[in-house]
Parts: sequence; C-alpha cells; structure tokens
Amino acid sequence: MNILIINGPNLNLLGKREPEIYGDEGFESYFEKLLKNYPNDKLRYYQSNIEGEIINKIHEVGFDEDTVIILNAGGYTHTSVAISDAIASINAPVMEVHISNIYKRESFRHKSIISKECVGMISGLGLEGYSLAIQYFVNQKLIN
Repeated sequence: MNILIINGPNLNLLGKREPEIYGDEGFESYFEKLLKNYPNDKLRYYQSNIEGEIINKIHEVGFDEDTVIILNAGGYTHTSVAISDAIASINAPVMEVHISNIYKRESFRHKSIISKECVGMISGLGLEGYSLAIQYFVNQKLIN
C-alpha cells in the first residue's frame, strides 16, 4: 500500500517557523521516524507552497487504488475550494491533518473547506497526528 503525505504552504519551515505552535522538529526528521515505524508500507512525502501543484499531486495519485493520502493543506485548508474539489474528484481516501489545534487559533482557521471531502480530521496533536492518520488506515485495513 502507498501512503502519500502532502504538506501545503509554509510546512517546509517546520522546526523554524513559530516553534511555540508547530514545535522545533523539521518534517524531514519526523518523516525518517515514520519510515522506521512503518517499514512495511510505502511512505512518500510531498510538499508545495503552490496550490496548483498540490492539486496536480492529488490528481496524479488519487486514482491509484493502492494509495491513501494524508493531507495537511496548511492555510489552503481555509481558502481552497479547488483543493476540496480535487479531493472530491478522486477515489483515494484522504485524512486531513493539522499540527496545531485549528479551533484554538484565529477564528478564520476554525472553518475547513476540505473536511467534508475527507474521511476524518486530526488536529492539535503535533506531528504525531501524521502517525495517527497512518494508524487509522492500518486499522481500516486500507494499508498493511
């Protein structure tokens, strides 16, 4: 089974950007831990600050019946009808993940445009939310 983690804008700055909100670990370092914890699954990681590139990646993998997607759309969560439409148009299940608790932040972050197209949302559990998303798919027998 293929697991694609897609991170959106500014998530390339994890470990540097607002560590009081996002922590001090970079995603690449955390991804290495995921690879060790889930050696039987094909984990891949993609990050882009560009909405259209995220949509293209969703389209590229979204019809592969052996793929699940874990998506942290960053700020596009609250603004991108296009990403929501891309998720709605594919077959692959998508789990929405947020490192911070979006409901403890500015009010504009309380609304997720993409949630209705996702199988669920994990918010506020730090980087561990990605591992929990993988575990959800394992428990659902969608991945090994």
